[in-house]
Amino acid sequence: MTKEKTFISEARREQILKATIDVLNDIGYVKLSLAKIAKQAKISTGLISYHFADKEELIQHTLNYLIGAQLEFIEERMKAETDIFEQLLAYITATLTYQNEYVENNVALIEIIFNARTEDNIPYYKLNEEEEDPLYLRLETILSEGQEKRIFSADFDPKATAILINGAASESMLLQSESFDIKNYQQELIKMVTKIVK
Repeated sequence: MTKEKTFISEARREQILKATIDVLNDIGYVKLSLAKIAKQAKISTGLISYHFADKEELIQHTLNYLIGAQLEFIEERMKAETDIFEQLLAYITATLTYQNEYVENNVALIEIIFNARTEDNIPYYKLNEEEEDPLYLRLETILSEGQEKRIFSADFDPKATAILINGAASESMLLQSESFDIKNYQQELIKMVTKIVK
């Protein structure tokens, strides 16, 4: 396959993935179908089948796309920081910003995790993946590195603290309303985390 054809193919796949995210937001996973995705993308269902073997493969790729998009967003905002504590602050700020600015992606992610099932009829949220969630792993690495360099206290568990921080960040998506002050929430979370790690 030529570079031009590869580029066109990748662009088409991304178009389908974005249409899947839109449909998940509009009608949810339960009513999702390839026909509705095709209508949203303004393409034929046959073209979707050309790029993805079936609905399950499309959903798995959509899930990977969503996780990858969030990780890329966070990494982009962390790369300028060399100090480990500043990296931690950048991670928290970027995660909350993403939750606030990309609500559609988060809705699609929740729809997939809590409604999609594997070929063996196992819900995604019950899967015991061998590979750890890259977002949790990235944060856990920062916390562990901070302890190794003796910048952070040794009195906390990196894995448990990573779960705590990511959980608080994820919860912010469910609190979105006119009265919810994301900046204040961010400041309070940073204060809490600082007390834990310092």
